[in-house]
Amino acid sequence: MEFKLIAEYFDRLEKISSRLQLTSLLSDLFHKTDPSLMDKVVYLIQGRLWPDFTGMPELGLGEKFLIKAISMASGVKEEEVEKTYKSVGDLGEVAMRLKSSSKTSSILTFLGGSQTFGSLDVLEVYNELVKIAESSGEGSRDIKIRIFAGLLKKASPLEAKYLVRFVEGRLRLGIGDATVLDALALTFGGSSDYRPIVERAYNLRADLGEIARVIAKEGIEKLKSVIPTPGIPIRPMLAERLSDPAEILDKVGGKALVDYKYDGERAQIHRNKDKVFIFSRRMENITDQYVDVVEYVTRYLKGDDFIVEGEIVPVDPESGEMRPFQELMHRRRKNDIHEAIREYPVNLYLFDLIYYGGKDYTVEPLPARRQKLEEIIAENDKVKIAEHMLTDSVDKLTEYFHQAISEGAEGVMVKSVGPNSVYQAGSRGWLWIKLKKDYQSEMADTVDLVIVGAFYGKGKRGGKFSSLLMAAYNPDKDVFETVCKVASGFSDQELDEMQSKISELKRSERHPRVVSEMVPDVWVTPALVAEIIGAEITISPLHTCCRETGKGGLSIRFPRFIRWRPDKSPEDATTTKEIMEMYSKQYKKVEEKQIDENI
Repeated sequence: MEFKLIAEYFDRLEKISSRLQLTSLLSDLFHKTDPSLMDKVVYLIQGRLWPDFTGMPELGLGEKFLIKAISMASGVKEEEVEKTYKSVGDLGEVAMRLKSSSKTSSILTFLGGSQTFGSLDVLEVYNELVKIAESSGEGSRDIKIRIFAGLLKKASPLEAKYLVRFVEGRLRLGIGDATVLDALALTFGGSSDYRPIVERAYNLRADLGEIARVIAKEGIEKLKSVIPTPGIPIRPMLAERLSDPAEILDKVGGKALVDYKYDGERAQIHRNKDKVFIFSRRMENITDQYVDVVEYVTRYLKGDDFIVEGEIVPVDPESGEMRPFQELMHRRRKNDIHEAIREYPVNLYLFDLIYYGGKDYTVEPLPARRQKLEEIIAENDKVKIAEHMLTDSVDKLTEYFHQAISEGAEGVMVKSVGPNSVYQAGSRGWLWIKLKKDYQSEMADTVDLVIVGAFYGKGKRGGKFSSLLMAAYNPDKDVFETVCKVASGFSDQELDEMQSKISELKRSERHPRVVSEMVPDVWVTPALVAEIIGAEITISPLHTCCRETGKGGLSIRFPRFIRWRPDKSPEDATTTKEIMEMYSKQYKKVEEKQIDENI
């Protein structure tokens, strides 16, 4: 399969904004893809070589190295490449222009004889990129540059454009995982009716390339037999949010298991024989940060073939009391993990069992999952079942909520115990409902929003990014819709962190998945999530969240930054539907208050 075909489709996809058109064109590409290459083509569409959870290295070719590679491939001096880049602002475009120029063509002919464009094979491209990523040690930089320059030299102008953009992490296709799922269902099922089958398989085995390979080689029916596999993360089950204990109990059927909602790092823990893997909420491999937890799991959980879920919570080394989530960030910054373990010890609170001994427990109701979890754990000071109770009383739920808060938890998680209380991997439903401290405030709720743009400050903050354009996630359209501009709540350290975070993700134009009327000083690739608190949700002509034709969108009034949420992916952010529900409840409360005052 020629890489030229991939480049041509990337070029067409880049020019489309309609989700339906993107899906249709992507399906057309899948029809033309060799089944044995389906996983690699999907990874390339995702802008990666492998899933993040593998922990495999990144390409490691920055802007300067790319300029060197383009120079080597084109025969144009680095200074000239850099000058063109400053003018054009897109290294991919620079590579294409230089490959297209008659001067470059003549140089290539002189250097390589009868050099022809478009002779790259998809497998060849993929394998060479893998070599670049895996090159390490002394001299690896030069090896990476030479390998990539070799690819560019063989590439056609269009292929060169997308090779550079891929390595740079700027494909600009506007395609999220949801659109790929739609295209797979359309290609191999014939219609979107098969989307639930494809999505469930992906939720249970969060490797989109692998799911694509299975469906292409073995058919869509094969996906129905997919079960969790230790070592491959599962997309975590998500919760709804409510602030009224009575309404919460009613939603879950009148009786519930109530767990403490800890202020820690949600962890999905896998054991496959003698190997233990720990994945974050974002399905990143964080095993190396928690070698102490690996030891706890090995020592205190029975069996060698399971997947459990829990919360890793920082604790005071002397008192044993819970510390805030931010303490865990020190572990990421420490070079010596053993020193970090001594300074920032953790406890593990388990709350669910997903897979055990070859059995898929996601299809079992919560009581059965919890019973099995209790059977396999030897509780102690370091590892235990999450604090919990079973209740059908609103008063007891309220009392337990306040008890959780007093002991350092964020609140409680109220979970259905009915016959249909299965583990909904990757889904948000009314089987789990969060009741958190912030939701008890009469002033504001907290939301998790995605950064899509940034603005420079003035005065003391002049020249620095000081405010952020934030967006909610619309899962139906697979886009991010703006909801507020936040400029307050940042500490000096958080402002410093903001500069580096934004610099890594800034872009010259709006990301295709961002829907915004506001134009920031710099656009940002949707990747970072932050927790935001605000006074109220209002109608705004400036923002696009929940906007209807001819009407304004929804916006958060007086937003304030609370903290970064590195444990959440952009698709885990508060949804536009949730924002609308919060607005509706707020509006209802205002009406009720006005009625009470009139009475």
